[in-house]
Amino acid sequence: MIDYIDEIKRAYNRIQKYCKNTPLIYSTTFSLMSKNDLYLKLENFQKTGSFKIRGAINKILKLDKEDIKNGVITASAGNHGQAVALAATLAGIKSHVVVPNGTPINKIIAIEGYGAKVTIYGNNYDEAYNKAIELKEKYNYTFIHAYDDWDIIFGQGTIGLEILKQCPGVEVIIVPIGGGGLISGIASYCKNINPEIKIIGVQTDNFCSMYNSFKKGKLEVSQHKGLTIADGIAVKKPGTLTFDLIKKYVDDIVLCNDDQIARAILLLMERAKIVSEGAGAASLAAILNNDICKDKKVVCLISGGNIDVNLLNRIIIRGLKESGRLLKFSTKLIDAPGSLLQVLEILKDNDANIISIDHNRSKLNIPFKEAEVIIEIETKNKDHINKILNSLSDYHVKILD
Repeated sequence: MIDYIDEIKRAYNRIQKYCKNTPLIYSTTFSLMSKNDLYLKLENFQKTGSFKIRGAINKILKLDKEDIKNGVITASAGNHGQAVALAATLAGIKSHVVVPNGTPINKIIAIEGYGAKVTIYGNNYDEAYNKAIELKEKYNYTFIHAYDDWDIIFGQGTIGLEILKQCPGVEVIIVPIGGGGLISGIASYCKNINPEIKIIGVQTDNFCSMYNSFKKGKLEVSQHKGLTIADGIAVKKPGTLTFDLIKKYVDDIVLCNDDQIARAILLLMERAKIVSEGAGAASLAAILNNDICKDKKVVCLISGGNIDVNLLNRIIIRGLKESGRLLKFSTKLIDAPGSLLQVLEILKDNDANIISIDHNRSKLNIPFKEAEVIIEIETKNKDHINKILNSLSDYHVKILD
């Protein structure tokens, strides 16, 4: 019978030289929003930018010479690949990482920077995994699984050990789920220390294999419904080891969608000055959009911060538009001196800050003697936008996406 507490304590002693004891902070803002005492466990501050280094270094440090003579290989959506690359380099062995198409370029560059060879293959983690197994057989690599491995699970479980030290009396821990290595490690430690702690998992509704398996009580592969900004938890096939642990120790799994995750990313940036990737923000999205608990001491695990900057820019722009702090519109003017100035005076009188202006009179669909102007402005909120639009009522204004 496995002694989970002992195994995770051993893993903690093994890896602490190589990994950070990441901070846990109290958030007044998110406590008020969720009606709980809410803390954030910041694994986005971990080496390689996510929790994955814990499991990877624990696994690789336990390999013998025969295992490592030809190097190691893994499949990853990005974060596990970075962790394996760094862990292998620290151990002085070769590494090869297979990532699916669509993996953020910042993650690929980081994997290569940590010393691994990268192969891009497939449209999701599962297809990349199959390719990695093929290469393992061909070159006799040792395969490092992203989640369905006891040493990986025990390494990730060290986060639970830290949480209980940092937040005595914690009542609920919310954890993102992909293949399940993270939550099964945390749950197997925390539940054996204090069975009263509630462990809640969260998945995106586009990739909800563990959610469906948990609800039905049997392991199943889910057909994904497209892409997700939470690429770190976009796993179609859950782990068998992890599913058994989740059935035993996890209290519930909830879903959130990409819009909710995007809002959580933006909230973390604005209110807590924390940069999170989609998978990392899923725990906060879950507590803010599901009736999980009230008046409890809650820890949300921010599992990683490796977000693509272009995606982050899109999230920011979209968030500003949704909250009424950015407005882009077009209108047509008489092509005569002073016409544009009249519109600008209206914007000035309404305290709108102009970001950009595009004045065009040569498009084929614009009548002679007219000009089209596209203006983007900073606004305060939706009421401010309505006030500006009312002031522009003499013009035919079209709001643009």
